[in-house]
Amino acid sequence: MLNPAIGELIKEYESRYQLVLDVAKRARHISEEAEAEHQIITEKPVSLAIDQIAEAKREEAEHEA
Repeated sequence: MLNPAIGELIKEYESRYQLVLDVAKRARHISEEAEAEHQIITEKPVSLAIDQIAEAKREEAEHEA
């Protein structure tokens, strides 16, 4: 089970497709960075990407409030 819940993230996007694209792009970037720096990632890049996107959305909401 992913934490944060996907349902919460989808509320911030116009479509699921856009969320999937953003997560995939970020996951690819994380993977490429780790490979370039010869780092070993213990967590899956998609999980890291979802966490980072959720954190960014939380920070945006805090700044708006």
